[in-house]
Amino acid sequence: MKLPSTALRQVERHCAQRILAPGHPSPASRLAPSSPPTCLQASRRQAASVPSNGKLLASRTYATVSAAELQFGQPVHETHPHILKPGELTPGIDAEEYVMRRAALVSLLPESSAVVLPSATLKYRSGAVFYAFRQESNFFYLTGFAEPEALAVITKENDTKEYHNHGFTLLCRPKDPAAEQWSGPWSGLQAARDVFNADIGWSIHKMESLLPDLVRGAKYIYTDTTNTTLTSQLRQANPSASIRPVNQHTNTLRAIKSPAEIACMRTAGKATGRSFTKAMRKPWSREAKLSAFLDYEFIKNGGDGQAYVPVVAGGSRGNMIHYTLNNAAIEPDQMVLVDAGAEYGTYISDVTRTWPVSGRFTDAQKDLYNAVLKVQRTGVALCRASANLTLDEIHRITDRELKEQLQLLGFDVSGDAMGILFPHHVGHYVGLDVHDVPGYGRDIKLRPGHCVTIEPGVYVPNDERWPAHFRGMAIRIEDSVAVDEEGPIVLTTEGVKEVVDIEALRDL
Repeated sequence: MKLPSTALRQVERHCAQRILAPGHPSPASRLAPSSPPTCLQASRRQAASVPSNGKLLASRTYATVSAAELQFGQPVHETHPHILKPGELTPGIDAEEYVMRRAALVSLLPESSAVVLPSATLKYRSGAVFYAFRQESNFFYLTGFAEPEALAVITKENDTKEYHNHGFTLLCRPKDPAAEQWSGPWSGLQAARDVFNADIGWSIHKMESLLPDLVRGAKYIYTDTTNTTLTSQLRQANPSASIRPVNQHTNTLRAIKSPAEIACMRTAGKATGRSFTKAMRKPWSREAKLSAFLDYEFIKNGGDGQAYVPVVAGGSRGNMIHYTLNNAAIEPDQMVLVDAGAEYGTYISDVTRTWPVSGRFTDAQKDLYNAVLKVQRTGVALCRASANLTLDEIHRITDRELKEQLQLLGFDVSGDAMGILFPHHVGHYVGLDVHDVPGYGRDIKLRPGHCVTIEPGVYVPNDERWPAHFRGMAIRIEDSVAVDEEGPIVLTTEGVKEVVDIEALRDL
């Protein structure tokens, strides 16, 4: 599909170039120990001020030790210049953008509001063996802080200057060399201020005693109300405050991606598409080997790893929508359905491709595949603001077209047929989460900045109701797409999907 040149250039420019503020500290900057603030109403730090060119950067007020020698709980430019460019707080996202997100959030809230968000917790598999940590998405979106045992408090203030309409307090683990010898480095309280632009950094171990002061005077406290322990603590800290869910406001912000976010998703999409295309060149005999190959290729091609547990389903196992055992043999005459994606900077890509293990489609496989592909092209083309459509409306359009295509192939599509053959929605939003964001409706008109998937599929049961030559087949084709005004930006375009292109891969 031809991409809108203006929008694509904007995203690609963002991938290739960052605007740096003059005077940005070098890796040789120095860290000076500072005394903790004496009160919660400490004046706003210079770290959150805006230089003369309008770009905000995380402060690096280091002394006595080279910044490159310091250890943090996540990459920073001084320690990981191969991952972050100057000015970036997380891969692809400037420190300024995180401040803008907090400012945008409080602008949606009434006066005398506070937002209290806990980090995710470390999850244990058994005993002392833990799963890889992933930050709670709203917390990460507003702070860029990627450690457990943390709490963010964002308060609405009356200052009308840009960036200065809110206060930001970050409670986290203080530096502890003995504990860090076992668990790896933590960022600590000074980094909360100097790196993550918090006005104040406090120890998370003092949360219970600090909470009353942190939310004092707030008439409204917005938080994740599913966290019953925190909700109870907030009620005790400020009994007169109205506690409200924050999700409706964070959903509104997160659903529309910035150019930097789309650039991150484009990076993830490139890694995913290139990995899929390389995988199609090989005659796989085991689902597990194909899964492992993609995991490796995602990182090799610039991603951070897998965005989610993949589906690698040979033959009729593709009829199980979320089959993730990925441990069966694949026969040479079968197709394999793979739903997988890389992530970059915690932003994900979501892709599905289906192809013949032999490298050549049979006539029946080709007919059914082209029917799904035609519908997928239609859905992708409608991902533009000028179409004035919702995801639900695109689903209805693609469902009708798929029904027509299947009827042409001899399917009886009467009654409940489409609910059996195409049982899921054609798309969902994507971003920090695979379904991003939970609770954001598919009945909202798509507009520039929305990022969605388009993924029609056909899953043919092995019974006499369906044409014999299609029985047991499962085909799904999915891309991640950014919505622009006049056309879609396919974020995963490197993954080939035309029959002629898939078959040509074995000839190269």
